[in-house]
Amino acid sequence: MGKPVYRRVLLKISGEALAGEKHTGLDFEVIGQVCDVVKECLDLGVQVGVVVGGGNFWRGVKDGGGRMERSRADQMGMLATALNCLAVADVCEQKGIPVRVQTAIEMRSMAEPYIRSKAIRHLEKGRVVIFGCGTGNPYFSTDTAAVLRAAEIGAEVILLAKNVDGVYSADPVKDPNAVKYDSISYNDVLARHLMVMDSTATSLSMDNHIPVLLFALKDPQNIVRAVCGEKVGTIVSE
Repeated sequence: MGKPVYRRVLLKISGEALAGEKHTGLDFEVIGQVCDVVKECLDLGVQVGVVVGGGNFWRGVKDGGGRMERSRADQMGMLATALNCLAVADVCEQKGIPVRVQTAIEMRSMAEPYIRSKAIRHLEKGRVVIFGCGTGNPYFSTDTAAVLRAAEIGAEVILLAKNVDGVYSADPVKDPNAVKYDSISYNDVLARHLMVMDSTATSLSMDNHIPVLLFALKDPQNIVRAVCGEKVGTIVSE
């Protein structure tokens, strides 16, 4: 096991990644593997905050698509992230990982309301903090929420665990000639409209000088490799 190069990280996991091969709902084998790796990071002395997407249950603008008012569709997406947060927290607890769930929308019987100072205190005590309900506002993605929380808690890097193993010049599923980048700048991502995060999230990470490391969650050990500075995925930075 290597030596970590980061002291505090924000791990963003897409909802689709938590669904595994089913692409919907929850795959507890995948969640268990992710939690095992998060525990490895804690054992290395790394503080871990987590933002989870909700696309395995509901994607506001996509699933609401013209049939619902956008704000309400996005609110349903926020609730979908809360489902995932509770599932990940439960598996963490089963594995002896100290964890707290904080949500941007108050649901006190299930989770703490998001309070920055309290989240930082949890991290300093070695607890994993899972942030739910995005930013608490419609029209903002969970990628934007991940960058916002990373900036607020002082994370040194955003670990973006998705179903793709890096940033490509085009969609690798549609274009077999797509080229994978080892590193790329925020400006190039924005100028080329590359699918790393949405433009709001990318701009926010650029403005706050937070590097984003995108890699595939298919091998959860990539999380530990990323924390230890090994070459995985694509790094987006200045």
